[in-house]
Amino acid sequence: MVQQAGLCLLSALLPACALAQAPSEADLQKRANAVLTLMGFSLTPDVTTGSLSINDHATGNPYFRQASISGGGTLKRAPLYLEGTLAYGRYDPTFNAPGPQPIPVKWDSLLATGGIGWDFPVAPRLVLRPIANFSLGRVESEGRIAPAVQQLPGSGAALEFLSNGKLNAAGVGGAVMLDYERYLPENEIDAELRYSSVHLQSFESSSAVQGHSLAQTLSFWSRYRAPSGLVALERPVRYVLEYAYTRFLGDLQGALGFTYMHSYGLGLELDTSRYDSYVTRTRILLRYKSGNNVDGWAVGLALSF
Repeated sequence: MVQQAGLCLLSALLPACALAQAPSEADLQKRANAVLTLMGFSLTPDVTTGSLSINDHATGNPYFRQASISGGGTLKRAPLYLEGTLAYGRYDPTFNAPGPQPIPVKWDSLLATGGIGWDFPVAPRLVLRPIANFSLGRVESEGRIAPAVQQLPGSGAALEFLSNGKLNAAGVGGAVMLDYERYLPENEIDAELRYSSVHLQSFESSSAVQGHSLAQTLSFWSRYRAPSGLVALERPVRYVLEYAYTRFLGDLQGALGFTYMHSYGLGLELDTSRYDSYVTRTRILLRYKSGNNVDGWAVGLALSF
């Protein structure tokens, strides 16, 4: 199953650093921690934060964007659960320096996360699933530094990172999930309750930055599917209802101006199992997102194999 969600947020991410001198390593340290915190929003499959776009209030232009593709499922012949997420982010902080021109910086990040779990039945249709998660990410910086700023004392390592620096990050953690599944001809119900905790730490990075963050979430996801009365591809077309809730904990709490997110989804599902196809079902959903200080809409696409 592959899931993707979109969301437009109306809150500012982090204020620009007002500096009386060249950017210091302490300032970069704070920003490095912030970038790793932002990576934490895409460490696990989550329809509430699959894609983010945060606007700068002053200009109206997005200065943080994140998109991800993720999926997970249990093997048919064994109670082995596998999941994975691949996320790309773009963060454009601005560092103020002496003189009329600030220092614009572009930070691009790429993060991959995998998870391995095992299903332990605890009741009919209900399993307990512990999951081990591993992550690997990278941030690259590109900035335009004015010659006058380059001559400021004590600016060497910091400016070197801003102009062409790299930050590598590795994460390790885990999750525990309760998964309920009831599949009947007249309808299908899925529900998951999950707690996740992953620690991200930089390694082998530019000398000016060392970052870390702790990403923790408590989430609930549910889906109801039933025949709509329509037929396509010689199979019933199902309507889909979805609800998800995520509470952000640890360093994620309030990092983007909110502490929780609701997602309400409505869509249709095509069944392609009648044909020799690797994809058995295709779903498209319209989702409405809401939380404290934010709201937005998304179009989600999901595939079942």
